[in-house]
Amino acid sequence: MSGLPASRSAPARTALTRRASPRVTALIVASALFMEQLDGTVLATALPTMARYFRVDPLHMNVALTSYLLSLAVFIPVSGKAADRFGARSVFRAAIGLFVAGSLLCAQSPSLAFLVGARILQGIGGAMMVPVGRLVLLRTVKKSELVTAMAWLMIPATIGPILGPPVGGFIVTYLDWRWIFYINVPIGLVGMVLVTLFIEELREPGRIRFDPVGLVLSAVALCCLMFGLELASRGVGSRSLAGGLVVIGAICAVLYRRHARHHPQPVLDFRLMRIPTFRLSVVAGTLSRIGVGALPFLLPMMLQLGFGVSAAQSGLITFSSSAGSLLMRLTAPAFLRRLGFRSVMVWIGLIATLLLASNAALRPSWPMVTIYALLLVGGFFQSLQFMAYNTIAYADVPRLKMSAATSFYTTFQQLSLTLGIAVSAATLAASEALMGHAQPMLSDFSVAFLMVAGVAMLAPAVSSRLKPSAGEELSGHHDPPEPPPGSRPQPTRG
Repeated sequence: MSGLPASRSAPARTALTRRASPRVTALIVASALFMEQLDGTVLATALPTMARYFRVDPLHMNVALTSYLLSLAVFIPVSGKAADRFGARSVFRAAIGLFVAGSLLCAQSPSLAFLVGARILQGIGGAMMVPVGRLVLLRTVKKSELVTAMAWLMIPATIGPILGPPVGGFIVTYLDWRWIFYINVPIGLVGMVLVTLFIEELREPGRIRFDPVGLVLSAVALCCLMFGLELASRGVGSRSLAGGLVVIGAICAVLYRRHARHHPQPVLDFRLMRIPTFRLSVVAGTLSRIGVGALPFLLPMMLQLGFGVSAAQSGLITFSSSAGSLLMRLTAPAFLRRLGFRSVMVWIGLIATLLLASNAALRPSWPMVTIYALLLVGGFFQSLQFMAYNTIAYADVPRLKMSAATSFYTTFQQLSLTLGIAVSAATLAASEALMGHAQPMLSDFSVAFLMVAGVAMLAPAVSSRLKPSAGEELSGHHDPPEPPPGSRPQPTRG
C-alpha cells in the first residue's frame, strides 16, 4: 500500500494527509465561490450598458444569464463523477481555469452570440467549482472541524453578492464594461496557485462508470424545468412555451428516475435519500429555499413599485439582509454547539420563516430603522438555518458516496431557488388578476410573501423528525443522557 501514489491510497490515509489547516482550505475554496457569486451580481448590473454596446434590446440580454444557468443544469450532476475519476484537486483547479478562460472570452465578445458561447464555457467551470469545491472541503476536514470550516467557506461567498451591485455600478460608470470579466482573472489565477500549493489530490479508488443515458435525461429534465419556471416567473415568452418546457422536464425526470434505479452509478443517485440526515436536509432545505429564493425577486420590486423608492435606494435597503447573513457566519459554530442541529433547524427555522412572512406587513409608513432591523435579523436567522442544512446533509454520508452527494445536493439547491421565484411570481400575478390591479400593489406583494412563507413553514415540521443527537460529532453539542426506562433515584439515608 505504501508504494501507491497518494491519489490511489486508501481513503483513510488520504483523508488525513493535509498540507493546509481547515481554515486555509476553506478560504481557498471560498475564493472560487466568491469569484462566481461576484460575477453574477456584477453582470446583472451591467446588462443595460452591454445592450447598448451590442445594439440589442435590453430584454434580449437576459440570455447572457440564462445561458450560464443552462451550463449549470447540465454539468452540476456530472461534477462528482469527474472528481472521482480525475481527482478533486485537478477538477477544481481546471474548473477555475475554465471560468477564467470564459471570463476572458466574455470580455472580448464582439457580439451577443459570442458572449452567450463564452458564458456557457463560464457555466461549465461554475458547475464544477461549487460542488467540487465543497467536496474538497468535505474530504480534507475532520467532522469535528466541519462546522467551523463551512462558516469560513461561506463568508467570502456571502461578500460576493454584497459587493456585486456597487462594484458593477462603479465599473460601468467609470470604466469599460469589459472589466466586469477581467476582475475574475487575478482572483482565479491566485486561486489556482493556492489550490496547487495547499490542496492534496484526492481520488476515490475503483472503476467509475459513466452514465450517458442518465446524463441526457437529467440534463433535459433540469434545463426544461429551470427554464420553463424561469419563463413563467418573469412573464417572458408565451405561457404555452413555458408550460410545454415544464411538462417535457417532468416527463424526462420520471424517465430518469426509472433509469437511475437500475444503474449502478447514476448521475444523480436517489439512493442517497435513504440516509435520514441527508434526506431531511434536502427536503427541508428545498422547502426553505423556495421561501428565501423569492426574497431577492419580491423585495426590490415591492420597494420600487409599492414604496416608490429608486433602484439604488432599494439596493441599500436589501443590503441589510446580506449584512445579517454575513454576521451569522462568524457566530454559527457557537449557535450549533449550544443548540444542536435539530433545535436550529426547527426553532431557528421557525423564527426565520416568521420573519420572512413579516415582510408582508411592510408599508411606506414604517420607520426605516425598523425595516433595516427586520431585514438584518431575518438575514441572520435564515443564514443560520441554511448553515445547519448545508452541514448536516453530509454528517452520515459514506466517504465513497460523498462526491455523488455534493452533486445531488447542489442540483436541488439550484432547482429550489428557481422554484421560489416561480411560486412567488405566479402568486403575485394571480393576486393582481383577482384584485383587478393594473400593476402589482402592496397587497399583492403581501399575498406573495405569505404564500412562499407558508411553503417554507413546512420545513421546521420536516426537521422535527431529525434525531436530537444528529450531527453531534460535527457541532460538538451533546444532550444529557436519558435515564434508563423505569429507573428512579435511590433515596439517601441520613
